[in-house]
Amino acid sequence: MTPLDTQEIVRFEQDHVLHPWSAQKNFKPFVVAGGLGVHFWDDKGKRYLDFCSQLFNVNAGHQHPRIIQAIKDQAEKLCYAYPSAATEPRAKLAKMLADIAPGDIDSVLFMNCGAEANENAVRMARAVTGRHKIIARYRGFHGGAAGAAVFGDPRRRAFEPYVQGGIRVWDPYCYRCFFRMTYPACGLYCAEAIREVIEVEGPETIAAIMMEPITGSNCRIVPPEGYMQRLRRICDDYGILLILDEVMTGFGRTGKWFAADLWNVVPDMITSSKGITNGALPLGVVMVRRKVAEYFDDRILYAGSTQMGNPIVAAAAVAAIEVYRDEGLVENSRVLGRYLMERLERIRDQHPSVGEVRGKGLFAGIELVKNKETREPLIPWTVRYYEQKHPFAGRLLGKLKEDGLFVEMRWNVLMVAPPLCIGKEDLDKGLGKIDQALAIADDFAKGDKG
Repeated sequence: MTPLDTQEIVRFEQDHVLHPWSAQKNFKPFVVAGGLGVHFWDDKGKRYLDFCSQLFNVNAGHQHPRIIQAIKDQAEKLCYAYPSAATEPRAKLAKMLADIAPGDIDSVLFMNCGAEANENAVRMARAVTGRHKIIARYRGFHGGAAGAAVFGDPRRRAFEPYVQGGIRVWDPYCYRCFFRMTYPACGLYCAEAIREVIEVEGPETIAAIMMEPITGSNCRIVPPEGYMQRLRRICDDYGILLILDEVMTGFGRTGKWFAADLWNVVPDMITSSKGITNGALPLGVVMVRRKVAEYFDDRILYAGSTQMGNPIVAAAAVAAIEVYRDEGLVENSRVLGRYLMERLERIRDQHPSVGEVRGKGLFAGIELVKNKETREPLIPWTVRYYEQKHPFAGRLLGKLKEDGLFVEMRWNVLMVAPPLCIGKEDLDKGLGKIDQALAIADDFAKGDKG
């Protein structure tokens, strides 16, 4: 195919591509031409420090040579085998996942993305328990598949007429506690309130509690100490399965292989995607404990797709996990994550618009407010402000983009999640650009809406 110039790329994208989570009419795509390590560049050659790992998935950095070579090598051997066939890359990957997963999680269902993984985790939980309701949190997001749309994020609206069985509860959001309590005097009431919901709904109707251990798209909520353990106990008390959505938090992002390890909690299922192949190829996984896998020993597992766990994708994932291990990227995330939080706390203290900073490893959020005392958010967390993009976000992100920094912002939280291979120097550069750009947020908080 003849290479396209920039104008053709943009025109063809606008004319023929339906872009996700966007109104199409005025959508203007950003052309990414190449990348290497913690940087990528656009069609004009301008370099950007990737402070979001694209979409929290390029954990080992752009164009890692070992992952690229693994894809090339496998393509020359075998591109595809039907899903029920055994292949060396998938067998190796399954064993590697069993080795790094928490506790007795040792079986895996391969899918094509995180949304598919979450949808099939819900399906499996309902089959294993014989129950149909799923408890999820209001600020949770579990992907754009109808079966995973039990979450509370405003994006659920597209699925609500068709999805049944979702019960929503409030998040362990200490900074904005729904119950107007203060940790630790609260006694982890946000968890105990889930017990009350279970009693009202009927324990015999609830298959699983599904949650992100650290909320990804919706404000980077880190649960207080003891919350995850309490949730595990509640699930055990009622025979409910605990599903942790680690699509974002898996594969070293939080300084551990999986965020569950931060609290020494073993869920019944872990779903993941994104970093498993370093974003190189699409792959999602449902990893389950022995007791869940055994249910299907004598029963059909009604799940599958044509491309699930194909050899090339599996080879990419094997290489990515080897890179994370051999290059110490999980440890780097842990060590630099502590430094990141120290820097973010200093930034918080210097800016009236920064209400709170929080995170684990290289997975952090900066919450912006109009007033530190009232904690009024700069952008409200509502459907209206998702569907009608707030002009302030455009100003702030535009400034950072102009300065060569690529970050994401959802509602009033600026999200920091650079590749795990980042060094201290580049981390400081990116934080310095954020520090400078936050003057825009400070002015907005003071009433400057220009």
